[in-house]
Amino acid sequence: MTGRFHRYEILLPLKFNDGTEVPDELIGQTLDELRQRYDAVSSETQIIRGQWQHQGQTYFDDLIRVWVDVPADIDAFPFFTEFKETLKQRFQQLDIWIVTHSIRVV
Repeated sequence: MTGRFHRYEILLPLKFNDGTEVPDELIGQTLDELRQRYDAVSSETQIIRGQWQHQGQTYFDDLIRVWVDVPADIDAFPFFTEFKETLKQRFQQLDIWIVTHSIRVV
């Protein structure tokens, strides 16, 4: 498959904000939902360490990166905007980082 796509990258936490570990089932559920909707999903197993501040409190995150490549002619932005809210609730987070950028597959 070649052409222009939009890549949506999501950083999923491995721990809830209270420090307890996220069950593997929640990560699996998220990957399954993305695969079912867009036919493919990818993820990395390495841990991404993040630090960020909110209202004077510093948070330390262990995250994994998940991404989906969507053909450029499909407007997936509304889905991911709504999905972000679902993920914030599912993973009990103040925010979930989702970015998108254009890619060209050779």
